[in-house]
Amino acid sequence: LNEVDLEIKRGEYIAVVGPSGSGKTTLLNIIGCLDRPSSGRVAVAGRDLTNADEARLSQIRKEVIGFVFQQFFLIPTLTVLENVELPRLFIGKGQGRDRARDLLIQMGLGNRLDHLPSQLSGGEMQRTAIARSLINSPQVLLADEPTGNLDSHNAVRIMDLFDELNSRGLTIIVVTHNLDLARRCRRVIRIEDGSVLA
Repeated sequence: LNEVDLEIKRGEYIAVVGPSGSGKTTLLNIIGCLDRPSSGRVAVAGRDLTNADEARLSQIRKEVIGFVFQQFFLIPTLTVLENVELPRLFIGKGQGRDRARDLLIQMGLGNRLDHLPSQLSGGEMQRTAIARSLINSPQVLLADEPTGNLDSHNAVRIMDLFDELNSRGLTIIVVTHNLDLARRCRRVIRIEDGSVLA
C-alpha cells in the first residue's frame, strides 16, 4: 500500500476492487489488525491502534471485527454448531450455544447443526463461516472474496445475506472480483499498485 488515506464510517457497505496483487487483501488485513503498516496511522472503531501491542490487537480482533475468507477455514472434526460456537470460547463468554444455533437458523442451516463440514455444500460452508464471524457481535465484518468459491446461486444468496446484515447496521468491507457484489455495495474503492485510484 502507498499513501492510502481512507475513512470508513459506521454502517457503510464498501467494496474494495482492483487487479490481483494491487493491495486489496493487505488493506483488509491492516484494517483487521492481522498486519501492521510500516508507517502511517490506523484507527478501528474509534481506537488508535498505531502503537497497540499484540494483546490489544487480539482483543480488537475478537470483540470488534468479524472475518469471512474465500477459504472457509472450518475445523473438519467439529460440527457446524461447534465451529460457529468456537470463537465465543476465546473471549471468555462461555459456549454461546443458543446464539450459535440462532445464527445458523438465520443462515438457513437449522437442519445442519450436527453435520461436519465435509457433509456441507460450498454455499453451506460459507454461510457457516459467516455465522461464525457474527458470533461475537462484531461492529465490522471484513470479507475477502466471500463468493470466490461459490456457484452463481450460492453467490447471490451470500450477497442477499450481506445486504440484510448491512440493513441492520453492520459495517461491511468486502474485497471482491465479483462485479455483481460490488454493485450492491454503497461505495466502491478501487485500488491499483497499492494506491487508491477512485
